[in-house]
Amino acid sequence: MAELLPDDIDFAAYLKETDAKAKVKKARVWIGDMKQRLRTKHTERRIHLPWEKVRDGFDFRYGEVTIWGGVNGHGKSLVTSQVALSLMGQGEKVAIASFEMKPMKTLERMTRMYNGMNPFSPEFQGSDGLAALDQLYDEFGDWSDGRLWLYDQQGTTDADLVVGMARYCAKELGIKHIFIDNLAKCVKNEDDYNGQKAFVDEMTAIAKDYDCHVHLVHHMRKGNKETDPLDKSDFKGSGSIADQPDNLIGVWRNKAKELEAKEGKSTKKDEPDATVRVFKQRNYDGDADGEPLIFLWFNRDSWQFVGEKDSPNMCFYNPYPHRYE
Repeated sequence: MAELLPDDIDFAAYLKETDAKAKVKKARVWIGDMKQRLRTKHTERRIHLPWEKVRDGFDFRYGEVTIWGGVNGHGKSLVTSQVALSLMGQGEKVAIASFEMKPMKTLERMTRMYNGMNPFSPEFQGSDGLAALDQLYDEFGDWSDGRLWLYDQQGTTDADLVVGMARYCAKELGIKHIFIDNLAKCVKNEDDYNGQKAFVDEMTAIAKDYDCHVHLVHHMRKGNKETDPLDKSDFKGSGSIADQPDNLIGVWRNKAKELEAKEGKSTKKDEPDATVRVFKQRNYDGDADGEPLIFLWFNRDSWQFVGEKDSPNMCFYNPYPHRYE
């Protein structure tokens, strides 16, 4: 089963652990590595977003920071939960620190995505249904063991504590993907731009120091209407929030389609339910569009976002691209 991080760890001991040595070297030192990469780039292991249609357009690289943004209620945490499951299915070790959701709630959501079904549907009611769910939960516990860790802390926290926690996860547990949800809980004042910049700087240092990837969830400003599309300038806080990270991704929910459905209308029924937009991917060197706009459809039973309107659910225990066999 997914493990809770111990509550008796002195995270402060990991806070000030930085490499203070100046590493100034002649450029020639890297020529050999550059030549070697020419010969091995095609064999390098790549880490993907869950949706196969953008497998050539985006990679998660170690040593980087991704900021996931969106308006409140537009599904940032749902999308990042699915991304975390996909990373686990790709053999990655993941830690999640959600300061807005208890670990059990996070796991209930991820288990629903993993099993691909609604545990509250009629077939799971009664003793036989509960026994079937028990088995499914146990299977998820076995699969997630050694792949997933959760930090049990809700509400506003201390930025230094989160930095220490992240360093502990990376150094002691060898975790390669650390999700922090969200920045507003780590830096108390929304207008503390220096504090926000310092925190993102620390996450960048951790990613580089321990060759891992930090995923930081952040809020975006609501437009004049909730149905307005995302724009890079809508990330809250200092402009450095958008400038600092290696990757910048926005999550947008098609509220207009949802409102139409409630009103019994159908003019938008073929539109996607959500959009994931890559605003920036600093180190992309492929041949596809490195800033893809990804249209997604939401499966209400599994809570998964799929890449086409009639696509089947993803099967995360199968290797990427997580197809059912």
